[in-house]
This record gives sequence, C-alpha cells and structure tokens, in this order.
Amino acid sequence: MVRNTAREIAIHLSYELSFTDKTVDQLLDQRLTAASFAELAEEDDIYRDVPNAKQADYIRRLVRGVREHGAELDGYISKYAKGWKFSRIPLVASAIMRVAMYEVMYMPDIPNAAAINEAVEIAKKYETPETVKFINGILGSFSRQELSE
Repeated sequence: MVRNTAREIAIHLSYELSFTDKTVDQLLDQRLTAASFAELAEEDDIYRDVPNAKQADYIRRLVRGVREHGAELDGYISKYAKGWKFSRIPLVASAIMRVAMYEVMYMPDIPNAAAINEAVEIAKKYETPETVKFINGILGSFSRQELSE
C-alpha cells in the first residue's frame, strides 16, 4: 500500500467520524482489521491490501489528529470558503480538506505540496469538478495565507 492509498483510507475514516457514535479509537480498531478490509475490498479496491504497521500508524495518526483538531480545521475551511456556509460543504469534501490541512499543519515530515496535491487528486475520485476546484481553492488559499505568516 502506498501513502496516497493510506491517505485515502484516512479520509474515508474521517468522513465516517462525521456520522458515527463511535469514538475515534473504536472506529479505527474496528476498521483497521483484515476482516474489515476483506469486506470493504468487495466495494472499493483501495481496501485490497491491509496496511502494515507503519501505514496503520499513519492512518491512525491522521484520523486521530483530524478528530482532535476538527474545530480548528473547520475554522480554516470556513475562513477560506468565501460565500459558503460550512453546512453547505459536502461531508466528503470537508473530510478531504481536514486531512490535508492536518498534514500541512501537524505532520512536518509530509511535504505541504504533496498533501494538497494528493487531496485534490482524491477529490477528483469522489466529487464534481466544481467541488474539486472549490477544494483546491480553499487549500491553496489556506497554504498561502497560513503558512506564510
């Protein structure tokens, strides 16, 4: 499994956190199992390979970080979503942006451009072209404004 696949899985799990009663650790413990991956692989090829320990740690770190810093990340999304109320942003789009912003802010081992570019590429798989442009614009503005200060 390559990092962009692990990132996409983290986005799926961050999205799922938006509508589950489970704690982040309960969700991670349930989803990061061979049995769960085998079941999900029937629906989505990214679950074909179970993450190794390093990949699982990366996914856990991302999803826990997104949960822990959710209000802060949502604040940045709202700040740069000119003319949009946060409630209008699709849940998948907000999960994608949260993961990218968390990587940029809290994972210095991940190049900022890689986090943002991968987020946009993943968005192309799940969102309309207009929403992809929206995500790209927010992440670009966030990167230029917040990282240059």
